[in-house]
Amino acid sequence: MERAELEKELVERLIEGDESAFCELYALYKNRLMYFAMKFLKSREFAEDVFQDAFAAIWQNRRFLNPEMPFSSYIYTIVRNRVLNLLSTLECDRRLKESILSSVIELDDDTSQSLQNDDIRGIIDKALQSLTPRQSKIFTMSRKQFMSHKEIATELGISVYTVQQHISESLKTIRAYLSKYSDIYSDIIILLFFLNS
Repeated sequence: MERAELEKELVERLIEGDESAFCELYALYKNRLMYFAMKFLKSREFAEDVFQDAFAAIWQNRRFLNPEMPFSSYIYTIVRNRVLNLLSTLECDRRLKESILSSVIELDDDTSQSLQNDDIRGIIDKALQSLTPRQSKIFTMSRKQFMSHKEIATELGISVYTVQQHISESLKTIRAYLSKYSDIYSDIIILLFFLNS
C-alpha cells in the first residue's frame, strides 16, 4: 500500500476514534516533526511539547479531519503555528526582561523610594486579582513558588507550552493593569523582577 493510501486509511479510522490509528500516525510523524520543530526552537523539550500538543489537538478535533486532504500538510501547519506562537512568546519574555533590566539601571534613589513596599504590593495584588483562577495559580507557582515550567506542567497535567502561554497572558494582563500607574510603573516592574519575572 502506498504511503498516501495508508495515511488516508489511518485518518479515516482516526475520525472514528480508533486509538491505534492515532498511535500509528503519531509514530509515523514523530521524528520528522521533532526535527522540524527543533530547527527553530533549538530545544528538545520545547519541540517535544509542541509535537505532543499538536497531536493532542489532532485527537480532539479528529471529527473535522478531511481524509481526502493530505494529513502531512495539516499536521505540519499545526506544528508550524505552534512553533511561531512559542517563538513569539519567548521573544516577548526576552524583551520584557531587557526592559526590566534597563529600568533597574535607570532608576535613582529618589524614584526607588517613591512608594512604600506595602503600597506596591497592594497594587500588585490587585493586578493579580484580574487574572483568571487558572492564570493566577500558574503565575503564583512560577513567580512565588519558583517552580519551573516543566514542574508546573507535571503537577497540573498540562503541557509546558500551555504553561508558557498562561504565563505570557498573565504578564500581558498585569502590564495592562499597571499601565494605570504610569508614574510608578518602573517601581512595580522592579518588584515583578524580584518575584522571578
